[in-house]
Amino acid sequence: MASDQLSIHVADSLSDDDLSAIERLLPQLSSTATFDRGRVESMLDHDGTDLIVAREGSRIVGMATLASFPLPTGVRGHLDDVVVDQELRGHGIARLLLEAVIELARERDLRTLDLTSRPSRESAIRLYESVGFQRRDSMLMRYEGELS
Repeated sequence: MASDQLSIHVADSLSDDDLSAIERLLPQLSSTATFDRGRVESMLDHDGTDLIVAREGSRIVGMATLASFPLPTGVRGHLDDVVVDQELRGHGIARLLLEAVIELARERDLRTLDLTSRPSRESAIRLYESVGFQRRDSMLMRYEGELS
């Protein structure tokens, strides 16, 4: 992969090919993730959500999502859905995505930027730590009752 063909940017529109690429990436992110074209498109218009994409030429090969939200304690950010096409892993694309999200968080003057990761994802955790994320003494809890 030629690095001069790689670009990282916040998506402001998505073509049908882009949406197909995202649909292809989702199962590489999570075995339970489902693709919903309308949901992905609605992210582009949502003030608190940014879809950061990595493109090799015109093809999306990775993505990350930054959710920003105001709280009484300040504007916070959460990094989610970081994934790079399995065929292109190991070329630094995830690092570039993370660095772009961190820069965006700085530009937005976010008070914090958090992410969660399963302990079994050791290489991802090493990458997160290498760009400045630190392990916190906290416990993630998820409501398991019905929400919809």
